[in-house]
Amino acid sequence: MIAILLPDVGHGPFSHALENSIMTGIRHETLSYLLMQRLNRQLGGQLEMALQMFNGTYPRKFFCQLIASQLDIDRLDYLNRDSFFTGVSEGTIGADRIIKMLDIINDRLVVEEKGIYSIENFLQARRLMYWQVYLHKTTISAEMMLVAVIRRARQLLQGGQEVPATPDLHLFIRQEVRIEDFERDESYLEAFVQLDDSDIWNALKMWTRHPDRVLSGISRMLLERKLFKITLSPDKPEKIFLKEIKEHLRHDFGLKNEELPYFLIQGSTTNAAYLTKGDRIDVLTKKGKVMDIAEASDLPNIKAMSKLVKKYYVCWPRQMV
Repeated sequence: MIAILLPDVGHGPFSHALENSIMTGIRHETLSYLLMQRLNRQLGGQLEMALQMFNGTYPRKFFCQLIASQLDIDRLDYLNRDSFFTGVSEGTIGADRIIKMLDIINDRLVVEEKGIYSIENFLQARRLMYWQVYLHKTTISAEMMLVAVIRRARQLLQGGQEVPATPDLHLFIRQEVRIEDFERDESYLEAFVQLDDSDIWNALKMWTRHPDRVLSGISRMLLERKLFKITLSPDKPEKIFLKEIKEHLRHDFGLKNEELPYFLIQGSTTNAAYLTKGDRIDVLTKKGKVMDIAEASDLPNIKAMSKLVKKYYVCWPRQMV
């Protein structure tokens, strides 16, 4: 249970949204491992087994699957939790039933055949939650604005300008913090665990009064929920379309060329409910045969959900504040 609970303890403010903004090149799993090691030292080595399960070295491999796989406990937990708090009922799954239907064959997790419909519902719920919540247009727009405002704050600070922030947030945006810094000096880890969403919200409030109009403008838009307009498409945006937006931003809002990247944001996002390559969800049939869920299911949409869907987005402000 400890090994299942701790792998995400290394998440910073706003979870995945700012994972590569407050720090670059440091995944939250890496910080989770450092925190688990520190806890292990404080508890006299009581987390050794949990650490092995987390990094995949524990001899009984099915425990590692429970922590990180396409049917891990984290996914079963966050789908139900996020479905409840967002009001998207399609994300509700029978997690307890799925857990009861788990078995072990050759040291790997399998789902008993009678639980196949619960797995189908789980994969469908995961697909719907990604498009309706995690990759919803509003979510992407707000997250890209957050990334942009942190990037601007860092640029100003590193350029010698004053940018107010809490001491812990200031530490991470005034310099490029590397994993070596965490390993060399424990004060970085202590500062990181003090960070939460409140540091970002407080910073945004202070930044609305900053003389830099990029920093103050995006901060105010976020606080007033004047989010960037966004288009999502399976095709790359055409150059003429991007050129028109740039001209609009220059002409109507008076933005300079160096300011445009903060107000015209483009990128792509992908979603696949089930990946058939590598780690898979196995079903144990009544005849004792182990099959991939994509083969065992009699629903054709399971195979369709294994297709990686890629969409391109473009975000820009409707108005300036």
